[in-house]
Amino acid sequence: MSHETNEHDHGCGCGCHGEKTNPFTELNPVLDHYADIPGSLISILQKAQELYGFLSVELMRHIALETHTSIAKVYGVATFYTQFRFEPVGKYLIMLCQGTACHVNGSKMVEEAIMDYLDIKEGETTADGLFTLNNVACLGCCSLSPVMMINDDTYGQLTKEKVTHILAELKEKADPLQATQEVTA
Repeated sequence: MSHETNEHDHGCGCGCHGEKTNPFTELNPVLDHYADIPGSLISILQKAQELYGFLSVELMRHIALETHTSIAKVYGVATFYTQFRFEPVGKYLIMLCQGTACHVNGSKMVEEAIMDYLDIKEGETTADGLFTLNNVACLGCCSLSPVMMINDDTYGQLTKEKVTHILAELKEKADPLQATQEVTA
């Protein structure tokens, strides 16, 4: 595979805009690792999303080019699985469970508390880029309901107060000066 330059003419539709350098060099080891492994497209897409936060059209075109796969196939696989994102998300991705147990135990109240505190709706990201709220069907933590995950951390038996406290701590951790100014204002 050629990683350092795009081996094609400008106007190819790959998103290179005539640039000869590869904007996705961090993906090179992943592409090299999976180069001779058939059926590895999902793994490549997972690693690409892990590296870049989401799958842009340019990134999917690059993967298609480097894996000698059609862009239609790459896009088709990426859009089939709900794990893949096509827009940037905040530093903290909140996945709020809306499964039956969580719903019965107050997930809507938790969602309202999150939306009120962060001033966003489901699927949106805060203006500062810190938080994104996504509702999910089930996190598999029914005994902790209502439950949410923020990145890799699980928070259960949520109340409005608990949610507000968790979000305030994360906000302060991300920008201690900003959080202190908000409290004193």
